[in-house]
Amino acid sequence: MLRPQDPRQSRSSEDRQPVDLDEQLVRARRGDSAALAALIEAHQRSVYSLALRMLGTRDRAEDLTQDVFLQLSGHLATLESNAHLIFWLRKVTTCRAIDQLRHRKVVELLPLEDDMQFVGSQDDADPLLQKYLGRLLAALSAPARAVMLLRYQEDLDPPEIAATLEMPLNTVKSHLKRSLETLRQQFPPASTYPSEDHAV
Repeated sequence: MLRPQDPRQSRSSEDRQPVDLDEQLVRARRGDSAALAALIEAHQRSVYSLALRMLGTRDRAEDLTQDVFLQLSGHLATLESNAHLIFWLRKVTTCRAIDQLRHRKVVELLPLEDDMQFVGSQDDADPLLQKYLGRLLAALSAPARAVMLLRYQEDLDPPEIAATLEMPLNTVKSHLKRSLETLRQQFPPASTYPSEDHAV
């Protein structure tokens, strides 16, 4: 089963050996398995992180990540650049996660693992705050959750989100507005959310 590398290891590896991902894509389209492996290594952490935030459990996120990259091998010929590949990976990951959540009758809201943080989270981010954010995010509908993750984890603009999810732009904006209002209503002030001193 595909398991993403430790982010710190990935960064040090990338620092040592910068890879031209557009060139790797060209080579992968020609059947170069090493080039395909380089593309997977470069993108698996972001795909896994997005899947994890959408689905809420490591096992499901790992399965989805593996499925996405298995699907990638059959779609290489349609991808024109690494930027196009990133778009495709986000689209397939979010759409398949939404499908899974829609077909699951009961969404399991399990306690978040310590490593379940947004990709952009700082190393010293408050773990209790991260867990609380995760619970609020998990309470959103699947499409709204995807929109919020693409906006605030993947840093996409609303038009880019609309293109990724094949969703009308006004629907994207509506999800963002309603979700932010919901989160603001439920999110406690910084001075009142549980601190480690009060954690059980």
